[in-house]
Order: sequence, then structure tokens, then C-alpha cells
Amino acid sequence: MKIWPSLILTGTLTLAGSTMSVAQTGTAAKGPSPEQIAEDAGAPLIGKYAPAITLKTIDGKKIDLAKLYGRKPVYLKFWATWCVPCRLQMPHFENVERTLGKDIQVVALDAGFNETRQAVLDYRAKMGLTMPIVIDDGRLADALNLRITPQHIVIGRDGRILQVGHLADAKLDNALKQAIAEPPAAGPAAGADRISVAGRFVAPTLKTPAGAPLKITEGGRPSVIFFFSPWCETYLKSSRPAMAEACLKAVQRVTEVSSGSGARWVGIAAGLWASQKDLLAYQRDHSLRMPLALDQTGAFFRAYRVADVPTFVVVDGKGRVLARTSQANEANQVGLRAGSPKSAAKES
Repeated sequence: MKIWPSLILTGTLTLAGSTMSVAQTGTAAKGPSPEQIAEDAGAPLIGKYAPAITLKTIDGKKIDLAKLYGRKPVYLKFWATWCVPCRLQMPHFENVERTLGKDIQVVALDAGFNETRQAVLDYRAKMGLTMPIVIDDGRLADALNLRITPQHIVIGRDGRILQVGHLADAKLDNALKQAIAEPPAAGPAAGADRISVAGRFVAPTLKTPAGAPLKITEGGRPSVIFFFSPWCETYLKSSRPAMAEACLKAVQRVTEVSSGSGARWVGIAAGLWASQKDLLAYQRDHSLRMPLALDQTGAFFRAYRVADVPTFVVVDGKGRVLARTSQANEANQVGLRAGSPKSAAKES
């Protein structure tokens, strides 16, 4: 049985020892802090009405956010079972549900990146979590500018976004307190400036680190798109060693196969927890000569329905998907067959 620390109400809502340090998150001191990344992502959202969407929990229950706006504030938190700072913040998160769950709708939003439903169920059982859990299908990550995990969104009683952040600290606790203290409101009116939820995702034009547009297809040739994460093989060594090993083996095979391949190769890096500097280091460390780009918003991944790395998507000369696989060799063979003279003649 889990014993969770109590929330201490002393003018502000705080949890002793809840603040995450740079050392705890494993993020280097150089560059923006994780909290700054989350706040920058959330800045355009503050004051806007949150998305109207019905969520389905891993237990099959539905949460209609639109019906809550005007009646009850909402606390959403993106996380993942492999995410170390998410694990460190989980006692605070669960404590909010246990102490304030009657006053605010708490929802654990698994980011759905390199995740399985079973892993989420196992983690819930291990930690004794009681809040509703939803595995995001990409729509909320897109609408709420997910850039890092954990990333939380506090929505006021009137349906407007009050705060977006990364840390479980006094700033978050104060936002929760403010949301709960708000009087009943009418909620968003028809035509209100509400954050929209994508019905379908369109692949954006990405740029290489040098600033040139990344061409997915070129000269009518088929291409193999290598979807990866620059930190998978290193960061996941402790939290998901099997995933880390799979990522390392995949990029080693990609380095071998792509350099002598007759098929065209391009690489797309997930933007979650990654920067252009990480992409360049990854390219250097693995001697990758293919064009690479960072999918900072995750929109390219979502457009191609990629939620796991490594993934290989093979497209023909017109950009139509021919195959998707987790194996570099298989992807290369499909690309080579699609680019053969016989295949080209058939296509024309």
C-alpha cells in the first residue's frame, strides 16, 4: 500500500521536496531548462479556451472535457512510463488526485511515444495510481504543443488555460489552487477562441540543420524514411534497456545499409526532448550521411502515424506509403524493389 506525502496548505499549495532539479531530470545545464521549454511551448496557449475533446481512458471510460468547462477545472499531465522525471513527479501527481480530485478533474495523459497499453497498466499497478489514464492519439499533443515530458496543463473553471509547465513545484501548486478557487463560470461561448483539435495530420516541410528544406522524394525515386530519437539508445538504458538496445542496433544497421544502398534514405528525428544540437551529435556519432531533420512539433511523426522508434516508412516517387517496418534491411529491400526499372515501368 502506497503512502503519499500530504499537500500542505499554508497560503500556497506546496509539496515538500517536489521541485525537480537539473540533476534529477538528467538535462544538461546548457540551453533552455526543461521548465523553460514547457513554458515557451505553452505561452501561445495561455488565456485560450482549451480543446473540446472526449477522451477514452485505458479502462474504457469517457471524459468529455467540453462538459467540464464552466463547472470544474482540469489538470492534464503528459507523461510516459520510461520518463525518469515523470516517475519522480508521480507521488505529487497522485497526491493531487487523492486530495483534490473532487474539486479538479485530473487526467494522466500518456504521450503514446514508444509506449504500450500493457506497460501503462503495469506501471499503474506498481505505483497504485488512482487517477484516470488516457493514452494520447496525438491530437492533444498537437493541440497543446507537447515538447517535453512531463508537461502539465492547468485549465481554469471557465475553460481557459491558466498554466503550462514541467515541474511539480510551488508554481504548479498555486495554479491548481487558483483554478479551484475560481467561481462557477458560463464556459466558452459559441465562436470562442478555442484551441482546435486536428482531425487529420498533414506532414509539414522540415528543414535540415543547415536550413535547407528536407525533400522526402527526389527525382521520382522511392525513399526510406528513418524515424528515430537521438536519445533513445542512451537515455532509455536505465528505464527501458530493451528499447535502448533496439535503437542502437537499428542505427548501426542503418549506417551499414544506407551508405551503399541504391534506395534514397532520409532521417526524421522526434522533437520530444531533442534539439538541433542533439541531432548533429547523433549524425556525427553514427556517421550518417543521409539528409536529416528534426520534427520539433511532432507533426511529421503524427502525419505518418509513427509512435515508436525505430520505424522505417518506405514511400514511392510520389510520396505514397508502400510499407512500414521496424527493420532497416526490410525497408531497404522494399525501396530497392520499388526503384527497379520493372517497378518504374509498371508505375508509369
